[in-house]
Amino acid sequence: MFKAKPSAAILAAKREAAQRKKALEKKSSNTVIRDIYQKAIDAKEMIRKDTGLVYDESMAEHRCLWDENYPECPERFTRVFQRCKELGLVERCKYITPRSAEYSELLLKHTPAHIEILKSTEGCNNEKKLEDLSSKYDAIYFHPSTYQLSLLATGSTINLVENICKENIQNGMAIIRPPGHHAMKAEYCGYCFFNNVAISAEVALKNNLAKRILIVDWDVHHGQATQQMFYNDPRVVYFSIHRYENGEFWPNLRESNYHYIGDGPGEGYNFNIPLNETGMTNSDYIAIFQQVLLPMAYEFQPDLIIVSAGYDAALGCPEGLMNITPACYTHLLSSLLGLAAGKVAVVLEGGYCLKSLAESAALTLRTLLGDPCPMIEDLVPPCKSIQETILNVIYAHRLHWKCYQHQDSYSVNSTSSSDKKQDQHLPIVLFNGPDELPTIFETRNCYPVQSQDELHEINKKLEHLQQITNLKKAPNRVCIVYDDRMLKHYNVVDESHPEKPGRITSIFSKHKDYNLLERCILLQGRAASEEEILLAHTQDYLDNIKKTAETKLKDLAKQASSLNSVYLHPETWTSAAISAGSLLQVVDSILNGESQSGVAIVRPPGHHAEEDAACGFCIFNNVAIAAKYAVSCHNLKRVLIVDWDIHHGNGTQSILENDSSILYISLHRYDNGSFFPHSKAANYNVVGTGKGEGFNVNIPWNKRGMGDAEYIAAFQQVVMPIAYQYNPELVLVSAGFDACIADPLGGCKVSPEMYGHMTHWLSSLANGRIILTLEGGYNVNSISHAMTMCTKALLGDPLVPLDAHQVACPSAVASINNVLQTHKQYWPNLVFQKALPQENVLPKARVPRAKPTERLSTRENFPSLPHNGDPEQEPERNQSQPEDSTEQILQLEIHLDNLSIRECVNPDKKKEDFSNPGGSSTGGSSGTDQPGTSSQGSTSETLADYLQDNLQALLAEEMFAVIPLSDCPHLGSVKEVPASGIDVNSPCVECSSTVENWICLECYTVHCARNINQHALLHEQSTQHPLTLSFNDVSVWCYGCEAYIDNPRLYAARNAVHIGKFHTELPWTYSDNAGSSS
Repeated sequence: MFKAKPSAAILAAKREAAQRKKALEKKSSNTVIRDIYQKAIDAKEMIRKDTGLVYDESMAEHRCLWDENYPECPERFTRVFQRCKELGLVERCKYITPRSAEYSELLLKHTPAHIEILKSTEGCNNEKKLEDLSSKYDAIYFHPSTYQLSLLATGSTINLVENICKENIQNGMAIIRPPGHHAMKAEYCGYCFFNNVAISAEVALKNNLAKRILIVDWDVHHGQATQQMFYNDPRVVYFSIHRYENGEFWPNLRESNYHYIGDGPGEGYNFNIPLNETGMTNSDYIAIFQQVLLPMAYEFQPDLIIVSAGYDAALGCPEGLMNITPACYTHLLSSLLGLAAGKVAVVLEGGYCLKSLAESAALTLRTLLGDPCPMIEDLVPPCKSIQETILNVIYAHRLHWKCYQHQDSYSVNSTSSSDKKQDQHLPIVLFNGPDELPTIFETRNCYPVQSQDELHEINKKLEHLQQITNLKKAPNRVCIVYDDRMLKHYNVVDESHPEKPGRITSIFSKHKDYNLLERCILLQGRAASEEEILLAHTQDYLDNIKKTAETKLKDLAKQASSLNSVYLHPETWTSAAISAGSLLQVVDSILNGESQSGVAIVRPPGHHAEEDAACGFCIFNNVAIAAKYAVSCHNLKRVLIVDWDIHHGNGTQSILENDSSILYISLHRYDNGSFFPHSKAANYNVVGTGKGEGFNVNIPWNKRGMGDAEYIAAFQQVVMPIAYQYNPELVLVSAGFDACIADPLGGCKVSPEMYGHMTHWLSSLANGRIILTLEGGYNVNSISHAMTMCTKALLGDPLVPLDAHQVACPSAVASINNVLQTHKQYWPNLVFQKALPQENVLPKARVPRAKPTERLSTRENFPSLPHNGDPEQEPERNQSQPEDSTEQILQLEIHLDNLSIRECVNPDKKKEDFSNPGGSSTGGSSGTDQPGTSSQGSTSETLADYLQDNLQALLAEEMFAVIPLSDCPHLGSVKEVPASGIDVNSPCVECSSTVENWICLECYTVHCARNINQHALLHEQSTQHPLTLSFNDVSVWCYGCEAYIDNPRLYAARNAVHIGKFHTELPWTYSDNAGSSS
């Protein structure tokens, strides 16, 4: 019997089904199942290590021989070290052995000639020659010891950074000199010889000790050299806050302005915060951190932070003329310590008021050691100038960072009313500095000098600040309260009720599992007295709850049915009283100076409980009682409550709504009033009443699914700015964890580790006096991990890094902006919600290459300098006198005339071809180059512009013209482009990097460049697939020929990449009879 032949349609359907099954199996095999608690589990082993300290007393030898009043003096080192010893900080640190930098390390950022000139001054006692050489550089003096001490400063910094990256220490400080951030590749500048921070960062990158580095430079002078060294490097974010005055302040450079944001792949990774007025205060610097630095840093997620810690913005410094108090630096640093798993290196740069320098540096080290940030004076509103600067910076970077989305936009071409224009900001670029810099510099009396009256007044202010700054710390870092008697309150009718005893037993057990209990002091719980409960509740309500202890279960069930989401038990009165009283035990322990911070693992929760009614699983309002208790019994004037439970704390709000001594801030799911407790009073426009108006802040989420990004934005935009202006004496956290991922009621996605970060941010307030008291949270795994992360944060353990590149959703941004608009009348530091132009209104930021300046012949001044030497051992290369730049340009023009430039076959495509990277005139490097150094050249308007802009690179032999090979014996290995095309955003298959990737033209897998993790090179070595195509400049490299290749056989693959990058086809630049190898 014959079977019917299946139709073509059926066969096609079967084939399609088989392909789908195969694709699904392939997809399934590549799926990685991620445990949502894995980061919190891994955090068990993340325990705080020692703080490192590197210094060498010989660094006091470097001084100016011909001017004893020179500000960069030995006392800058000795006074800092002395103050650190006075505060008992040095002996608390782990000593990091200082060492000299190796020649190969210096060459990472400096030329051989640069090293050689400095080496030639070693041991020279001829003051005239040293001063003559000094006059060739801006703000420089040479001393016989300068070379060796510069080596020591750089090497010591490298050693500190390496110890941090290798986790031998938690963090550390380098008390060193000479400083480094002005030292350019081939020029000494601004007291600096070798760029300590830049070299250390490059060493960390080169040795794979870090992949993403954040350099924060808070020296009052722009670290132009550090900026130049990483200007096109996306692995390093350079963030500088510096006095600028529109270019009138040193170093008087256009490139110090806000619109210089990086170049090429590094575009968006350079931040300049130019200060255009003197007298900036703590509030101005804190606003910079909250509005610009921290949102970006949490999006970037560095794995190493290096601080160029100059203290010349500190009060009293004659060079900075700013008013930053020493204590303020502790707050700036503390906000950074939550990033990069706490891997932070602080490296001394400038600072020239010895008293404020010493105090600021010592308090910085104290913060690294984990001591609480001392409270600072009440903040004034950010000044008008810094408001403009911050908005300028946000405008310049908003296309590169997704965190900057809290400003509306407007068109500069629209005709707006004057009222609207008041809420608009137009960025303007001003430069009033000199166009030409001198070639000979003053070597004496070239610095500001303060009168005796000024010095007396400054000293008086600093003495006062020192007296009022509270540097006390409690003997116990964290206290914990827990009492088994709270377990007796449970739902007899419904054992599966989410508010169950297992909530606190699981949290307590997790703390024990993480060995936290042995690191904390455990307090005995107690019942709150009736007098204490009456601080927040009425007598009638207290009596009703008290009666439950004598009421039958049947009657209790009936009584509870009339309440809003509450169950009752004969032990409810006892458990609720112990819950409130145990929290008061923690309050007493902290305010009596026994403990620094505290955690109350208590139930039933409290924040829904009204003055006269139970609500939402809550009986007594624990946190409201505690706040009132702190005010009435401990005489506090300002208490902050932050409620991050997913449900609005309606009870806390109503009890405190007219009280200005207690600020209540709640982040909660609202869903336009449809989420529990279903009250319009939870909206952003409810701000308190009477004397409490403005002291109630609601941040309502109007959809489910809010996660880390939304909470980061809310804290940086609303919670922390308001909290810092309020300046509380105690912080209470209604710590509900039902916004945590996998909670059955919350429906949100906050990670357990995120709660550790929020705790850390709040712990910088109130001298570190912060208490977390448990509210909601109904997934026992989530709440036990989340609260454990909070306790670890209070203990000073490094925080688990959050995922990078998270973006707050539009709904959350809208809610946050509504809060800001509502509360700006109460909190004058909420002044940054102005609309920014839709159009690009900024001029192009062109970074001119430094022109070679005439220098004295090194050999003429120091004849002992050898003519020849081994560069691998010593920096012995001789620096030749540079020729006139005009003559060099003419010579280069002649050289370029001799280059063979292929004529474009399609003349109409010429302009397009030259304006887009990836045309057939492939840029490259030398013949020995490999993927990782592909060129990304840009075309200047004229040849003269191009030559002038790149003169320095040409002189330094860093720029090469490469003509790719037109044929290659390996072209036959090139396979056809996959039907799906090429995704130019694909990450490296080995390490997931997207910084600079290449695609194999045989198997079409994507691998990272040599300068990232060299997986492209390793792929070729293991597979013998020689040809690879760059996603950056659409060039093709052949490992077999060790050369760039350009052949029609490669057009299809290059065109696919070109379309992916530029959404247009790659011009065909080959002649009609051009053949292709096979």
